[in-house]
Amino acid sequence: MKHISLSLLLATVSLTPAQSADPIVGNWLTYRGQTAAITPCSGGFCVTLKTGKYAGKQIGIMRNNGKGYAGKITDPSSDRTYNGKATLSGAILNMKGCVLGGLICSSQKWTRK
Repeated sequence: MKHISLSLLLATVSLTPAQSADPIVGNWLTYRGQTAAITPCSGGFCVTLKTGKYAGKQIGIMRNNGKGYAGKITDPSSDRTYNGKATLSGAILNMKGCVLGGLICSSQKWTRK
């Protein structure tokens, strides 16, 4: 009986992280056709390009703020960093980066792979 209970407990514990995974975690197709992976890191979520010219480069870190996600996003071609926001709508991740207190912004839509 103890063996069965321990096995059941281990199975439950091993399923918990997958069940509680944040919906932003996963692979996303950027508007330029590259794959970006969003993974848990440092109390938030790291955004790393997996394909394309800048493959392997971390381009952002976001945190869940209860209304979506906020953090920093870096344009890999210019190395400029922007205040970023993201909202999730089904399989679409709406990304927005701004400078100068929100005076100049750029938006992108990424799709889940």
